[in-house]
Amino acid sequence: MNDWVYLFLAIVSEVIATASLKSTEGFTKPIPSIIVLVGYSAAFYFLSLTLDTISIGVAYAIWSGVGVATITVVSYFLYDQKIDLAGILGIGLIIAGVIVLRLFSESAIEA
Repeated sequence: MNDWVYLFLAIVSEVIATASLKSTEGFTKPIPSIIVLVGYSAAFYFLSLTLDTISIGVAYAIWSGVGVATITVVSYFLYDQKIDLAGILGIGLIIAGVIVLRLFSESAIEA
């Protein structure tokens, strides 16, 4: 399977886990707590699978950057959490950085 697909699965797993954190109510609710634990475990597993061809720095930067941007959007809709103009600008810069890494960085692929 393409390592970029693994990276995508790592991001999706991490976003699901992070979005579920609030529902755990301090890990007192079993079902959301299980979702968090499984989600983060899957995220790290899939992230580890990307490291055969994607450098760890680039993989982690993309994983965390896209994760931050995505969880911001998810929390806006799921938990009605607002984001101001500075937050939108910051998220935009993160996305721009990920695009630059993916399209123009020679360190993005090791193999």
